[in-house]
Amino acid sequence: MQLVLFDCDGTLVDSADVIHLCMSRTFADFDHPLPDLAATKSIIGLTLDLAIARMLLREVDPEVTAMTARYKDHFFAHRQAGGAPEPVFEGILPLLAELKARDDLVLGVVTGKSQRGLKAILAHHGLDTTFFTTRTADDCPSKPHPAMVLECCAEAGIDPAQTLVIGDAIYDMQMARAAGARAIGVSWGYGSVEALHAAGAHQVVTDVVSIAGLV
Repeated sequence: MQLVLFDCDGTLVDSADVIHLCMSRTFADFDHPLPDLAATKSIIGLTLDLAIARMLLREVDPEVTAMTARYKDHFFAHRQAGGAPEPVFEGILPLLAELKARDDLVLGVVTGKSQRGLKAILAHHGLDTTFFTTRTADDCPSKPHPAMVLECCAEAGIDPAQTLVIGDAIYDMQMARAAGARAIGVSWGYGSVEALHAAGAHQVVTDVVSIAGLV
């Protein structure tokens, strides 16, 4: 048996525009210069408090904690107002259906999103029952700490050496390596191919179809 763990933002769904919108509104509320899109993309994958702190070039402090809460308010206000949900990348839904049908694989998600945010995305795209195990910012330390991977492995009863972590960020690759899992980068997200290799990716794929051949 193999465990296949997917990152969410930038790997399964294209969430950069929504994240950037909410981040910009949050920074404006606290009178900070608005971040550019590249800065927002660079922190996607981290838990929210660490992401905001990194964008401000400081440690998590009371203001960062307050900004984290405000971001969440903006994010769910966007949803409640009927804002467009994050779209899945082309080919992801057929890939997940193919992998779920295999009896030699267990699927999971490891993400810096909250449980509530992840559940909303999975429900919207009909993926509620696709993943056996999930770990989020509510459950574990931020990537690149290996806890998300190790806890999913323990829940599934599968060794990290038999686990693939598939993601678009350097934090995904670092997390996979730290856990003793295989690190697979994807080129369609927010990290460059060069950065993924430098972060320890065993392989970087350039199309969704290639993933099925790796497991």
